[in-house]
Amino acid sequence: MAFNYDKYLRLEKMPTLWCWGCGDGVILKAVIRAIDACGWKQDDVCVVSGIGCSGRFSSYVDFNTIHTTHGRTIAWATGVKLANPDKHVICVAGDGDSMAIGGNHTIHGCRRNIDINFIMINNFIYGLTNSQTSPTTPQGFWTVSQKVGNIDPTFDACNVAIAAGASFVARETMLDPKKLERVLIKGFQHKGFSFFDIMSNCHINLGRKNKMNSAMENLSWIDSITTPLSKWEKLSPAEQKNVFPTGVLKHDENAREYCEMYEEVKAVHQGKRKVITQDDFEKKI
Repeated sequence: MAFNYDKYLRLEKMPTLWCWGCGDGVILKAVIRAIDACGWKQDDVCVVSGIGCSGRFSSYVDFNTIHTTHGRTIAWATGVKLANPDKHVICVAGDGDSMAIGGNHTIHGCRRNIDINFIMINNFIYGLTNSQTSPTTPQGFWTVSQKVGNIDPTFDACNVAIAAGASFVARETMLDPKKLERVLIKGFQHKGFSFFDIMSNCHINLGRKNKMNSAMENLSWIDSITTPLSKWEKLSPAEQKNVFPTGVLKHDENAREYCEMYEEVKAVHQGKRKVITQDDFEKKI
């Protein structure tokens, strides 16, 4: 039986405004299938998106949605989650939204380990605003803001999330939608901050301006710079520098979740317990 996407879409918004061949549509469908597989009710899901091509995500899905300001998805989502800890909150943002203007919010969402699912659609460029350098743009690539080639060192977003304390970190591409769906399900079912770096193509504002003249060439390039974690670990350090591992990179099921700790703070103010001390938490150095 064919999957009923219509149930989860705002059909009056169709067709999408994304460019033909854009990977955002593939990611949207994988997210919908993952939510369905988790058995979540639509009224129990809130999708928060920011600004950029990925910002349109919340406009197309029939859940509780917030289309918020640039770089502030986690700030809004944190408020939603603290007020409704029993609901499922999903943030969708681009690489610029996540790692540049929103970088501070991203690291503190990871640090707090609040139970939010953060999806970074990583197309290596500011796509909507015509090709400015983003924190994930490869060095040497042409951008409208660095026309002789990008000289900025490149962020590995998953390493940032791991270092900041996210308890679930994964990377996939939109090249294998079923594999992406499985990783999303695993992260959605995790209690804590789940960070997904999903690599996708922007063949209009990245690819064709960097000698990739079609969507397929852009996708082939993404395939060439990624490999499953099990294979990546067998590469030499020199070979690893040019390739991103995919799959689940961190899964800590024992990390304390922020909403649960917040409930303990409320208990103190309500007189149900005296005080919270460091002994209540696992000591981290």
